[in-house]
This record gives sequence, structure tokens and C-alpha cells, in this order.
Amino acid sequence: MNSQSNQRIAEALRTAAQQHSLERLEAQWLLLYILGRPAHDRTWLLTHDTDTLDAATLAAFTACCQRRANGEPLAYITGYKEFFGLNLHVDARVLDPRADTETLVDWGLAVMADWPRPRVLDLGTGSGAIALALAHTRPDAQVSAVDASGNALTVAQANADRLGLRVQWLRGDWLHAQHTHSYDLIVSNPPYIPSADPHLAALTHEPLNALASGVDGLDDIRQIIQQAPAHLQPGGWLLLEHGYDQAEAVHSLLVAQGFTAVQHRLDLAGITRCTGGQLSTAWATVK
Repeated sequence: MNSQSNQRIAEALRTAAQQHSLERLEAQWLLLYILGRPAHDRTWLLTHDTDTLDAATLAAFTACCQRRANGEPLAYITGYKEFFGLNLHVDARVLDPRADTETLVDWGLAVMADWPRPRVLDLGTGSGAIALALAHTRPDAQVSAVDASGNALTVAQANADRLGLRVQWLRGDWLHAQHTHSYDLIVSNPPYIPSADPHLAALTHEPLNALASGVDGLDDIRQIIQQAPAHLQPGGWLLLEHGYDQAEAVHSLLVAQGFTAVQHRLDLAGITRCTGGQLSTAWATVK
């Protein structure tokens, strides 16, 4: 094998797979990032696989591979994540946006498709992914977003500024920041992992308060469902992302709180990932 000072691209990628157990696609993305090339430019790597990497470039690539092998999200290493066609900056202050959450955005857009200038609220916005996707697709919508973390709101605001999108950012604990505001649609991807779930051990690089929510993972969802009717217009919708085995429980919570037309949406793997309902038009909104 060539020394580290003159390793070729093809060899560097093979080494990443062998020594760091990385998938080839992830190794390619990391190398493209180090080389300052777009993530979609994998064809360039294939046509330049005999090019030699200098020692500094190879050392930087190796360091990134080690970080990924240690479980750090790819988005934190590269500093960005594509979500719903938007290039978002992300780091350890916010949850790494998942592609499955685009299901929630699609559903929200479908619900408000025929509404002029809808008022929309994203709870637990993190990087701003959901709010910004909705604002980008529906520029006429009045989109607000809440997060309890000031650091997360700093990330979200920076994403909005860079993308030129208008969202009202609010700091608070779920709907406690909203007072008398009333919305046509509330969406949320809240924490929903049980606090003792062994899967949390693999997510230590991400903020725990954006992941875990009590013994059964439903503490935050319960709060949101309980608070939402006072902040929704009669006929408004509440849409929630949740865990793979929580659909029945979330359905029951929504029905008990006066929501009708309760239904589900599947994620990319065909798992019931989102549940939502419509507030009865008979509901007298609490002011």
C-alpha cells in the first residue's frame, strides 16, 4: 500500500471502508467535503480515482472518517444537511434532521393546500428544518417556530437569514410561549424516545433533550396535545411525528383531547411515523 503521503483517491476510499467500517457512499461524501467539492459530485471521484492526495488532505479525511466511525452524524462533520431541498447548517446544538421528517412537511402542506395565508406553528424547531421547508414552499404562510433552546434558535435564525426566508422565532417551552396566538396548523417533531431506550447510546453526539421524553417517550407529546386546542382555530390541525410503536397511543391522546378525523402517515420505510387530527369546529378556542 502507498504511504499516507501519496495515497490515491481509490486507495483512500478503500482504506476508509476497511479501517473505519464506513459505507462507500459516506466515505465519498466525506472526501468530497474535504476536497471542497459538491456532495453530488461522485462522478468526479470516479474519474479521478488515480489522483494522489497530499498528506494534509489525507490526514483531514482520515480524521473525518474516525469521527464518523465514532458515531458522530455526517451532518455535524460537514456542517450541513439537505432537507426538503434546502441546504441547512447543522451542528451539535440541534438535532440532525432526518429524511423521514419530510413526511410531516408533506402532510402539513397537503392540509393547508387550499388555505389562503395560513398561520402555522412549528414546535421544537431545532435547526428550523420544518418551519423553513413550509415557509419556502408556501411563501404566503405566516410561519412561527418555537424552541426552548436559545442555541437552537440561533442556528435556525442563521439558516433563515442565509436562505432568505421569513419565520418568526420564539423561545419557550412548547405552547407556553404563545399566549393568545391562534393557528390553523401546528406541526411538531418532538422528543419521543423513552428515557431508558438502549438506542440512545448510539445518539450521544446529539442533544438529549431533543430525543428523550420520559419513561414511555410520550411526555412532550402529551403536553403538546393538551395545550394545542387553546392555540388552534376550530377546524385547525395538529400533526405530530412519533416513534415507530407510538401511533396507537398518540391516536388515543388526540381523541381524548377533542380531535377528530385522526389519521396517520407512513415514513420512507413504511412505518407509521406521523399522527394528527383536526380540532372540532364546535370547540370554543380558549383565549
